[in-house]
Amino acid sequence: MELIDGNAIAATLIAELKATVAALPGRAPCLALVRVGEDPASVSYVRKKEKTAAELGVTSRVILPAITVTQAELEQLIDDLNADPAVDGILVQSPLPTHLDELAIFRRVDPAKDVDGFHTLNLGKIAQEDATGFVACTPAGIMELLTRSQVDLAGKHVVVLGRSLIVGKPVALLALQKKTGANATVTVCHSGTRDLSSITRLADVLIAAIGRAEFVTADMIKPGAVVIDVGINRVADASKKTGYRLTGDVHFPSVSPLCSKITPVPGGVGPMTVALLMHNTIKARRQRLGPTTR
Repeated sequence: MELIDGNAIAATLIAELKATVAALPGRAPCLALVRVGEDPASVSYVRKKEKTAAELGVTSRVILPAITVTQAELEQLIDDLNADPAVDGILVQSPLPTHLDELAIFRRVDPAKDVDGFHTLNLGKIAQEDATGFVACTPAGIMELLTRSQVDLAGKHVVVLGRSLIVGKPVALLALQKKTGANATVTVCHSGTRDLSSITRLADVLIAAIGRAEFVTADMIKPGAVVIDVGINRVADASKKTGYRLTGDVHFPSVSPLCSKITPVPGGVGPMTVALLMHNTIKARRQRLGPTTR
């Protein structure tokens, strides 16, 4: 069994991106990070994105509207960022407070600045295999992990557990694409799937993204499969100082001995998400500069 080290692969990608930023003409790429409220996970994620941007030489502009911000006020803020020529990428940190329409806010972002890849147009570009679009960072990170771990999906059966717009649907579309590293046969499973284990046992590559701690067990795995665990779940653990431990959607102790390759949690898919956000921001800057820099 080989452990797919997301930290090491992300560090390699970050080093490559740093060289790309240094070679760009004019000002540095600029990423606007909009965070509403003090959700602890969101605060941590935005801080990590700021830190990585600084490491790369990417300018980050953190905007913190009041938690009482109205839908109209937040939409106006997005409109202003869309119109600002000094901003290349816009990320609105999820989740937003419940009084705000999150999907409407995501759709408000200019598709050319939508480095989170959640806009309808960018999701459609994945289906059309249009490389000018922006792919959501976690699915893009999964594909990068597979490629850099020498996992060629061509002709393989990929089973995706989960159908979210953030991971499941886009990663299924990416694996389907008629291009190098993809070309897979893809099955998407979800809460309505019958006899789930009989399908997951057919997977050459299993991508677990359902948000249920340690749901995938050894009886669901074909020996020799590649397993990508996207889940990050908090499980009570009295032996830990925090009172909890982080675990994925896969029961790692029982599943890992059966796999040819597997991602750990933490340290697998997670580090790639931030790296791909930076990749998308740099891509947005290059596309705005014109074809000579692409």
